[in-house]
Amino acid sequence: MEKLMARTLSLPSKSKKSAAKKVVRPAAPKSAAKKALAKQAKPLNKAPAKVVKAAKKAPVSSKSVATKKAEAPEYFTHHKFVRSTGGDFSKDPVNAALKPAQKIQLLREMLRIRRFEQQALKYYNQGIMGGFLHLYNGQESVAVGTASLMNGHDEIITAYRDHGHALSVGMGMNECMAELFGKGTGCSKGKGGSMHFFAPDKHYWGGHGIVAGQTPLGLGLAFAIKYKGIHGCAVAFLGDGAVNQGVFSECLNMAALFELPIVFVIENNGYSMGTSLARSSAIRQSLASRAEGFDVDWSVCEGFDLYELRAHLGSAMDKARKQSRPHVLEVATYRYYGHSVADANAKKYRSPEEIERYKTDFDPITRWENQLLKEKVVTPAQIEKIDAEAKAEAAAAAEFGIASPWPSEESIFEDIYHEVDHKTEAGQTGRFFFSE
Repeated sequence: MEKLMARTLSLPSKSKKSAAKKVVRPAAPKSAAKKALAKQAKPLNKAPAKVVKAAKKAPVSSKSVATKKAEAPEYFTHHKFVRSTGGDFSKDPVNAALKPAQKIQLLREMLRIRRFEQQALKYYNQGIMGGFLHLYNGQESVAVGTASLMNGHDEIITAYRDHGHALSVGMGMNECMAELFGKGTGCSKGKGGSMHFFAPDKHYWGGHGIVAGQTPLGLGLAFAIKYKGIHGCAVAFLGDGAVNQGVFSECLNMAALFELPIVFVIENNGYSMGTSLARSSAIRQSLASRAEGFDVDWSVCEGFDLYELRAHLGSAMDKARKQSRPHVLEVATYRYYGHSVADANAKKYRSPEEIERYKTDFDPITRWENQLLKEKVVTPAQIEKIDAEAKAEAAAAAEFGIASPWPSEESIFEDIYHEVDHKTEAGQTGRFFFSE
């Protein structure tokens, strides 16, 4: 189904020219139906230029920090809509308070995610690992930056691209890798696979395979935090394609209505499976700006730089905790692989040049390494050592996963109902009334 959708929604690839021509001016279709689609696509692709021009004249919204175009090249149209404030974010209080050891730890966590996924990809391609595999390569800074801001009372939840978030909050590589292999030692006992890592004990409520299905669950976490008087907030991640799901709009309405302490983080990697943002979403200013219609605060930033991400997200999370105000933060990021490893059209709906440009100029790990070298917080030798340790840890986790036992046949009946597993009265009798 996933491959079919990618083929259906993608335009025919053209010769290798600029990425702008591919996205902005699709190839002329032959059929009448495709001609109609091409006519509809043109206004969407012209919109960004008008918006940028108008933004120079109009005053900045009090609910947005968007004041200038993002650093990403203009021809990457999916990020034309995301503009940051610019400036030196290292001086933001949340970043100025970071100690050298903490900065190095952020680098270590990003490298651990990168090496974990590369090891997983190796075995997936060999056919040893089954199921789906949604890689987070290129987006590591978003998960790591968020986890670094959690105060012990915050709760986070995400979608199916969840490896980075899981490792960032402290889940071990062994339990995560074993889950990818479908083994009984996995974090979900081999029943969840790539999309369903969970660790409630670490305030991580897992990855979810239904597009935007995690957003109402995140809203529930925020409701519980407020109801119990906890000084924390919920952070719910979603992709740019999930913003178009009706349930997300319902969540925005309820978040504003009940004044819930939640931050929705849109990880805008530019493509809803195989469909570019310009073709999948009607945009006036940004995806986050839709929140304004529900009286919810919003802002945008780049996710390639940890300092910028932490400054924006830290402010939103702090406001949610102290004022119980919901917020939508759109983060410009990019994935190097397809929607999943099974995405056969991954190199057809975007050019190799586009992918390489992001890897070369916008890789969050490389940028953070250069930042720390500039600050003389770390040396090249230290970076090599940290990277080598991450590779060794990932390789050992793969060996652990392969050697681990398969789930028992009896376990198929476990973890279905909490009452049955814990032998409560309801589990024994089959009767349960919420009023009792």
